[in-house]
Amino acid sequence: MSPVEHLHMSVFSQSFSPCGRFLAAGNNYGEIAVFSLSSALSPDATDLSQKPILTFTAHEGPVFSLLSTDSHLLSAGNGEISAWSWAELIKRNTKAAWTKRPNYKSSLEIPEINAMTINPTENSLVIGGGDNNIHIMDLESGVFKSVLQGHTDYIHCLSVREREGEILSGSEDGAVRIWDYRTGQSVHCIEVYKYEECARPQYGKWISCLTTDSDWMLCGGGPSLSLWHLRSMSPTSIFPLSGCQRQANFYQDMILSVGEGQCVSHCLLGGEVKAQIPCTPHSLNTLALNLNSTEHRVLTVGGSSHQMDVFTNLSYRTFSLSF
Repeated sequence: MSPVEHLHMSVFSQSFSPCGRFLAAGNNYGEIAVFSLSSALSPDATDLSQKPILTFTAHEGPVFSLLSTDSHLLSAGNGEISAWSWAELIKRNTKAAWTKRPNYKSSLEIPEINAMTINPTENSLVIGGGDNNIHIMDLESGVFKSVLQGHTDYIHCLSVREREGEILSGSEDGAVRIWDYRTGQSVHCIEVYKYEECARPQYGKWISCLTTDSDWMLCGGGPSLSLWHLRSMSPTSIFPLSGCQRQANFYQDMILSVGEGQCVSHCLLGGEVKAQIPCTPHSLNTLALNLNSTEHRVLTVGGSSHQMDVFTNLSYRTFSLSF
């Protein structure tokens, strides 16, 4: 990779291995890097421990989404999903276990895939992207079994509410749609930008991040990041964060959020911004909490840089991994 490419690298996605000892990250050049957290966090770590144990080209376009099952790393590139065995990656073997492509209407268009999530109840992979549709693939057979249609612009983010049998999707069209995944019907459509307290017309109406926790939903993008109660379908807290938020997670009694700007925001559920922790990249795309291993419990953050920040304590950056 040339120094210029290195300079313009962005990290879009990340996923921890099932054992929690490794971290995979995807960038704008279609590459995936695998880092050993156990060596980067060890007392005798060197500069080399902060470099990948493996970097390989996985897709032609940017890797916007990474996800781990209990055995495989799934990556999404331009119009396709590939699976890589974690056991093989750790041995530095980069042959894909499989590559699948949803059934697109036209063979000419290659819609990018922006989001993937797993529906454990049905053992299915839920995919959203540039063709405005949600594609559902059976993980056992590899067959695409249904398409959820309703959004009028591309899909940025997805979440599954397992107990309710629902999939939520956020789109460029400004809507969060709630789907019954058993019937494939859209049961609710929340146009967030039409709520005065959330609207920020200067940023647009698109929904770039979405996550759920039982009866609560967090979403934002053009509109302000807001917390919604899904039974009453109304916003209960609006977070006064500047710029568009690209990813937000519930963590204990807090919300962690990243987006335009250099900080991870720690917010209280009531709407108060409790802290903003500076990071290396000037703009942030992805945050991930390693809950797969107590020994390597870290927060990792990536964005407009080849460096990804690692927090062993949420209140300051411990070190950076380097793609």
